[in-house]
Amino acid sequence: MTACEANFDGLPGLTHHYAGLSFGNEASTRHQHQVSNPKLAAQQGLLKMKTLADAGFVQGVIPPHERPNVAMLRQIGFTGSDAQVVEKAFRQAPQLLSAVSSASAMWVANAATVSPSTDSADDRVHLTVANLNNKFHRAMEAPTTAALLRAIFHDSKHFAVHDALPQVAMFGDEGAANHNRFTHAYGEPGVQLFVYGREEGGCSQHPHRYPARQTREASEAVARLHQLDPQRTVFAQQNPAVIDQGVFHNDVIAVSNQQVLFCHQQAFLHQPELLATLREKIPGFTPVEVPDNRVSVADAVSTYLFNSQLLSKANGKMLLVLPEEARQHPGVWRYLCSLAESGGMIDELKVFDLRESMCNGGGPACLRLRVVLNDEQQAAVNPAVMMNDQLFVTLNHWVEKYYRDRLCYEDLADPQLLLEGREALDELTQRLNLGNVYRFQQ
Repeated sequence: MTACEANFDGLPGLTHHYAGLSFGNEASTRHQHQVSNPKLAAQQGLLKMKTLADAGFVQGVIPPHERPNVAMLRQIGFTGSDAQVVEKAFRQAPQLLSAVSSASAMWVANAATVSPSTDSADDRVHLTVANLNNKFHRAMEAPTTAALLRAIFHDSKHFAVHDALPQVAMFGDEGAANHNRFTHAYGEPGVQLFVYGREEGGCSQHPHRYPARQTREASEAVARLHQLDPQRTVFAQQNPAVIDQGVFHNDVIAVSNQQVLFCHQQAFLHQPELLATLREKIPGFTPVEVPDNRVSVADAVSTYLFNSQLLSKANGKMLLVLPEEARQHPGVWRYLCSLAESGGMIDELKVFDLRESMCNGGGPACLRLRVVLNDEQQAAVNPAVMMNDQLFVTLNHWVEKYYRDRLCYEDLADPQLLLEGREALDELTQRLNLGNVYRFQQ
């Protein structure tokens, strides 16, 4: 059966701000407390979605979460009306108000791990919501993420949306940002590569400076939930040395598509052995290793060269979708141009300005969740979330109506921001036919 890989991008939320909450993400830390532009963040994301949809790629949108998360503030002891809760949090613990106001759910590469029906024993698409328990501001995302995914992939005949793994360190799960799938064609059975940073019960090497967020135990649990064939499932450890250089997820140092793996030569621990294993399991496996003497790990992190989208074109070649930062770096851009001109699988480069996302540490690949769908499954997806001319105009009008073009740390205490967000999301759920997915609607 024919199939395609659809990209579902996260829409930045109304409280998009630079809080520096993500230790280990150097871009996030570097831009802490700078003034953000939520309206521009959403417009930049929508333009990427529409441009790729116009180019023939199947593209959907995943809505933002309700922020600030007043229910979480109540859970940790703040009382009063919603406005009073927000005011007290800002006065007594502003860092907590910032955390519960984070728009980090925009990076839906961390929303879930996805396996297509051709790889799963029950012939359904499986999505396991990530628990993201390494960071407080992200660990609260799982319930809303599950509700949104079930509203989009609502047909249980075709889709199984699993709740997040237990919220303990052993099962630290960061979603598709640490997952790759290889296949000759999307509709054929594939080999899935799960990348982890640490093994709770083993003696694997660990980074020293920054935390390793994904555990092997979590990856193995997701593989079981998705009913994958053990012979077609590979687990590999991320290089601890690159985690310590700011590679907090595997998608900061590697990206795959069909039979191609585009990665830095230092991406994985025991990389030669891993590539040999993948060659054995994947017909036509084509690694594209970027040598350190052409692009250093530091330059890869600063430009998000590998946090790119690798997309299959009709001519059998591949398009690499990159952030503007990659073009602005002379050495990285020189390498990319030589790659595109080399006659290999990657023959086209497409650059997007995603500065608002990039300043918080998320590039093109962070903003999208990849879902392989056959024709029947694609028809079963909630059609209201799929990008087209009408939806692009509708969402841009919605953003223009509700989003602020300037947001700083102090603005989070404004009770009007909470009301604006709820009104906006209430309208959005109606436009996208999602039902009452947010707590304030229930």
